[in-house]
Amino acid sequence: MNDFYGLDRDLAPEELQARETVRRFVDQEVRPHAGKWWQEGVFPTHLIPKLGALGVFGPTLPEEYGGAGASGMAYGLMMQELERGDSGLRSFASVQSGLAMYAIYRYGSEEQKRQYLPQMARGEIIGCFGLTEPDAGSDPGAMRTHVERRGSGWVLNGAKRWITNGNLAHIAVVWAKDPEGIIRGFIVPTDTPGFSAREIHTKASMRMSVTSELYFDQVELADEALLPASKGLGSPLSCLTQARFGIAFGAVGAALDCLQEAAEYTKTRIAFGRPIAATQMVQERIVDMLSRVVNMQLKALQLGRLYQAGMMRYPQVSLAKRDNARGALEVARMARELLGGNGISVDYVPMRHAANLETVDTYEGTYEVHTLIIGRDILGENAF
Repeated sequence: MNDFYGLDRDLAPEELQARETVRRFVDQEVRPHAGKWWQEGVFPTHLIPKLGALGVFGPTLPEEYGGAGASGMAYGLMMQELERGDSGLRSFASVQSGLAMYAIYRYGSEEQKRQYLPQMARGEIIGCFGLTEPDAGSDPGAMRTHVERRGSGWVLNGAKRWITNGNLAHIAVVWAKDPEGIIRGFIVPTDTPGFSAREIHTKASMRMSVTSELYFDQVELADEALLPASKGLGSPLSCLTQARFGIAFGAVGAALDCLQEAAEYTKTRIAFGRPIAATQMVQERIVDMLSRVVNMQLKALQLGRLYQAGMMRYPQVSLAKRDNARGALEVARMARELLGGNGISVDYVPMRHAANLETVDTYEGTYEVHTLIIGRDILGENAF
């Protein structure tokens, strides 16, 4: 069922190897414990060095900056396998790679790239990405966090919310408006006076992910903290495009995990003297799940091809993120139903994935926001 349409034959050997390497790691190190970690609300920080050694942090970056120069497809397949383990694990890697590292690579100075990226690739420095605010989620241009000039440096004030890795991070890539109202990016070491992070403990989703509020109270930054090439809202949004690409693949992994467990469960669950897999209603439901999974795989793989050809456009990423996150959520819900009472237990995967995917469906652009992005692209009218 993992490759019902024979898509593996279109993948390069190194891409298949990257996927299988991460899959083995997840099967051995993550899936046996994911339910417990999720229920306890803890992130397995002991895995961070191993994830760095696997090469899941910034794999598409050039080797001189700690990356492997891997293809976008390989990166996507790595994210797929991490999310088979848990969305929180993939989210950790997505923020490290697609947001924090990419922002530094795309908009940072050469000195910033060489100072941070190799250590981030090894997992020695963890980054977070401060864009969303308490009153500015789907409308990031309405952010209130701001910087002012003071001498040869800057002073940062404001707050961010729903920040993955916030309490784990050594550096935060923070977006703020300068005195002219232009959005700029800054690298903020989290031990800087005036910086504080507060972990959010009230989540009923993404419980294996560290999610935080960030506060900046007269945080003084040297001019070298500025990402010099960042200018305008397009800078953080381009980072989101990279991360959304990983989400489109990651959602496939969560859906595959739910489909696999539901299929295995229905073949062994006996009701009225036979496996429930022998009933028409269950077979229809499994086929519906498979159909959604194949549609998701096709979108993700074509998006990977566009990425590698340098032809990927952000509305295409929006369609894949929108459809795959919602499709995976539907698959997880159907799997939960097929498992009956057992479906609500973290001893099985569907309820955990379903709860996580409620967040995946919402963050980095809601279903509705991506709908409007795509509508604007094909109709030429802005409905925001």
